[in-house]
Amino acid sequence: MAINQNHVCEELDGIKCAIVEKNLSGDRKEFLEKILKENGYSVVAIPSPPPKSLSPGTTPESPTLEVPKLPDTYTLGVTDVAFNPVNAIFGRLLKTAEGHVITLAYWQQKEKESHDEIPYFEK
Repeated sequence: MAINQNHVCEELDGIKCAIVEKNLSGDRKEFLEKILKENGYSVVAIPSPPPKSLSPGTTPESPTLEVPKLPDTYTLGVTDVAFNPVNAIFGRLLKTAEGHVITLAYWQQKEKESHDEIPYFEK
């Protein structure tokens, strides 16, 4: 059970995991997987489940129902159930392969390189 919404745990492929992010694109999944593995975490990624509901007034048996192709999305988790991405970023616990501390802008892929010498609150 989650302590709060920032600390969500679920079972992914039968393994209890702390959820890092849900509904990730393939590129984002690879980016985060690389970071987490470089920092020593065991990563579990599964395809996100399809939406549970259809649009109102439609049924799965409707011959005129055209379901749009949804993009492939993933749910990413780590086996360390104490992991919290917010605490890991702002606690400066994650590092790049070059040894720089991962900043929020780098985590969100707004910057190509992590500029850890500039505090996030001064940007």
